[in-house]
Amino acid sequence: MRKHSAFKLLLLFFVASFSSAMADDATAVDEKEQLIADFERAKAYTLEYMEAMPEDGYSFQPTDDIRTFAQQMLHLAGANYFFTANSAGVENPMEGMEFEKDEEFQSKASAMKAVSDSYDFVIATLKGMSEEQLNEEFSLFGRFKLTRAQGFAKAFEHGTHHRGQTTIYLRLKGVTPPQEKLI
Repeated sequence: MRKHSAFKLLLLFFVASFSSAMADDATAVDEKEQLIADFERAKAYTLEYMEAMPEDGYSFQPTDDIRTFAQQMLHLAGANYFFTANSAGVENPMEGMEFEKDEEFQSKASAMKAVSDSYDFVIATLKGMSEEQLNEEFSLFGRFKLTRAQGFAKAFEHGTHHRGQTTIYLRLKGVTPPQEKLI
């Protein structure tokens, strides 16, 4: 009876260990795919916000000391390029570009294109990275040690923050914000 119980225990241990190792391998793949899915969702959601705002709302500024609606979204676009280039260790194709200050990007159409292109850069960069690269450490702002995947998560968090701020802009213009996209 004891031999049978010991065998069952050993078998259970082996199965649990093997399952854990398989789950660890799947986690890296799942993390990359989840980041891509999250950024695709964020892109769609952000563009819905931008579409909801009428053209004349792009220059709307609730108070003199904060960004206009367009500037909020363009700040998000610039940060997408910055965080992605730094997190992936690649060249920023928009280095030196100050979207939110450039008159060229202040209209609805040009702001939407700039934001859409910034998300495309994030997504394409992620798709080109391996799981090993996403697990590499780097230094953000020269002082925060993160994995590259964590750097992308910070980019996502930053975008969510600024899109969330624009909810008030929409409401003040009498626009109902788009329905939340949690998943």
